[in-house]
Order: sequence, then C-alpha cells, then structure tokens
Amino acid sequence: MEEEFTLNNGVKMPKVGLGTFRMSSAAAQNAVEAALADGYHLIDTAEGYYNEDGVGKGIKNSGINREDLFVSTKLWTTSYNDPDAVDKALDRLGLDYIDLLFLHQPTGDWKTAYKTLERAYKDGKIKAIGISNFDRQDFLLKSALDFAEIKPQVLQAEAHPYFPQTAAREIMKPYGTRLMAWYPLGSGDRSLINEPIFTKLAKKYGKSNVQIILRWHTQMGFVVIPGSTTPAHIHDNHDIFDFKLTDEEMAEIAKINKNKRYY
Repeated sequence: MEEEFTLNNGVKMPKVGLGTFRMSSAAAQNAVEAALADGYHLIDTAEGYYNEDGVGKGIKNSGINREDLFVSTKLWTTSYNDPDAVDKALDRLGLDYIDLLFLHQPTGDWKTAYKTLERAYKDGKIKAIGISNFDRQDFLLKSALDFAEIKPQVLQAEAHPYFPQTAAREIMKPYGTRLMAWYPLGSGDRSLINEPIFTKLAKKYGKSNVQIILRWHTQMGFVVIPGSTTPAHIHDNHDIFDFKLTDEEMAEIAKINKNKRYY
C-alpha cells in the first residue's frame, strides 16, 4: 500500500516516486510506463534532463487518470526570466497542470522566477512550489524562505544516511517545507549500501539493503525518487511499505551520519 505525505498547503504527495535524471526521452518514457504499471503515482523530471516529452508520452500511454498522478518537474536557469516558462513546461509534458514545479538551481534571477511560480500557483497551473539545491548554503535557503510570499512546499536536495540534511531541515521546520531526496543511495556508493546496519536489517525484514535505505527515507519524512530503467528494480524500489523500522533501528542508522555529500 503506497503512503503519502501532506504538504504545507494540504496537497497530498506520494512518498516514493520514479526519478528520471540522466535518462533519454525514450528511456524515460519506458521507465514511466513500467513505474505507472507497477503502481507508482509520482514521477519526477526536469527541463534540464531533456526528457519531459518522454515522461509526458509515458503518462499518456499509461491510461491512468491525470488526477491520480503526481508530476514534478524543474525550470532550468535559462527559463528564469521567461514569463511563459510555466506554459512551456506544460507544453513539453503535454499536461494542463503540474503538481510540483521547482526552480532547479539558486542561480541567475531566481527571485523573478519564483514570482513566476507564485503567479502560476495562484492561476492553478501548478499545485505546489519547490526549490531545488538551495541547501548548499544556509543563507541561500533562509533568503528563499524569507523572500517567498507562498512558502515552498518542497526542497529537493541530496540526502541519504551519510547526509541527512540536518541543518536544512531545522531551517525549514517553521515553514513545513518538506525534503525530497536525490542521490537517496549516496550515488550508488557500495560502502553506504553495504553498511552492516542495513545488511542486518535486510536480513531481519526479508528485504534488500536498498529497500531498507529507501524505507529509512520515508520514515525520516523524506519523499524519495530512486531512478531506474529496469522494471524489476523499479518494482523493488516501491515495495517498501509492508514493514516499518523501529525507533531503535532508526537511531542506530542515525549513527552512520558522516555529514558527507557526494555531489
């Protein structure tokens, strides 16, 4: 059974989705079709991935009702000064609204772009506003939260057991802004995935180490978007809601925090 988080504006968002970073349009289309057939409802893409058209085709081919899906994408910095940026994103995806639209990087004229997102939000073209990679410096994250008239619903950033975004989460707490994790497995680092705690818990719950880590994310309150083009992996990444880590196990995982980013 899939689980959801409720964002700070009341919008419901699935806890696990498919990430499409580094996928071609054709690969993204196939992955989206496989994920939606497997019961996923959240798909994440970006203008900068050059695969939004493939994601849109995958959604269309799935035959699933649009209102049963949650689609997130990101505006690239070259679109920040374009007042029509949101309409263009809708065109690329072939959708009439976007569930969550991010600014991809805190560079260029991001304040103008944020105002564009706020207008689109008020017009109903997007259901939630996100900021991505604004966690690199605390002052940037603080200034974005301060500047926003409509406080962002989600921050998308690198997060995993070696880097659980402790500082950013503290800053966002008063606003109810939720974290969405990329590199959720530490860029596939074997030493992270094979930490003894995950091997032990995998054995206990009859899951893989990866599934234990993904479940840790959701129990930390993070939305997680592992990317895969392999249907079996796509299935396994989503098959994490039939068990729950105990508070003691979560505390044990907390001990491996190295405050280490990969990117």
